[in-house]
Amino acid sequence: MGRSFGTGIAAGILATLLAALAVWLMVTYTGAYDVSARDAHTDAVRWTFDTTLHRSVASRAEGIELPERSSQDLIAEGAGHYAESCVHCHGAPGEEPAGWSRGMRPEPPRLAEVAADWSAEEIYWIVENGLKMTGMPAFGPDHDGGELLALAAFVSALPGLSAQDYATLTRRDGAGAALPGPAPTDEN
Repeated sequence: MGRSFGTGIAAGILATLLAALAVWLMVTYTGAYDVSARDAHTDAVRWTFDTTLHRSVASRAEGIELPERSSQDLIAEGAGHYAESCVHCHGAPGEEPAGWSRGMRPEPPRLAEVAADWSAEEIYWIVENGLKMTGMPAFGPDHDGGELLALAAFVSALPGLSAQDYATLTRRDGAGAALPGPAPTDEN
């Protein structure tokens, strides 16, 4: 009985895997899943993407070593990079993202609200490598390590910043326009 029982379990597992493969191929080839950016992903797809994303980033960021504390100069430099490249999709304290970014799926997170959920090393890895199927580009090929570090330092500090802090760091008024003069440093 033991041998036939084991064979039955193996056959059941194989049948289940073949059925799952058949469903996957049917959905893939029939176009049954709606890929329109006008509708959010189903809960199962969203959970799968979110869980995969977080676990993938966490495992790949493990070997990254960053300075324990970032200087105000580094954060200010990162704020400039953020204002130039990131605010359009992610917004900032006192600044809404561009309207077109709300049509992206998944919708870009408001980093002032969610960056605290990621370690500085994970943020660095995301900025350097980007994220597939999110619209988040890889900045690593076009930015040096110092620029990536500055951006990661700023994004890590973002959840604690007020609209005034952001405006001061980026030398922008409330409408996003650049203010005259140099950005403040530790000495200012």
